[in-house]
Amino acid sequence: MVAININGKDVNVDVPDDTPLLWVIREELGLKGTKFGCGKGLCGSCTVILNGIPTRTCILPVSASVGQKIKTIESQSTEKRHPVQEAWIKHNVPQCGYCQSGQIMLAIGLLDSQERWEEEALIAAMSANICRCGTYNRIKRAIKDAAKEMGKIS
Repeated sequence: MVAININGKDVNVDVPDDTPLLWVIREELGLKGTKFGCGKGLCGSCTVILNGIPTRTCILPVSASVGQKIKTIESQSTEKRHPVQEAWIKHNVPQCGYCQSGQIMLAIGLLDSQERWEEEALIAAMSANICRCGTYNRIKRAIKDAAKEMGKIS
């Protein structure tokens, strides 16, 4: 039995310690927003926020998340959207949508991690996640808008 905190709730899951956190999130807890992409920690579609840091879950054993605070895309409110979510809608970012939860969680984690960002550094940090549809220009516009809205870049 492994005890984790996900989206503010303590849960116990009966899985081997080396089970990737992604599979615990999706299969054991039924939170389908976090996606499987490559299984090697390269594409970013499985990104969640672990103790404030965007983290790839397909290569992280669940045992490494014990005592940590895990936030998935489901933790983002539908009543009052995060500025990143608002910017994603404004700029019509999703095409197929598969990478979007990982992209959004990376953006939120990055913006929340620092008081201020240089625009180029923020865009470079966002390049860590892959979009198969190639909506990179819309992602860049959305992240810049969200950062401005949050007072993170000028």
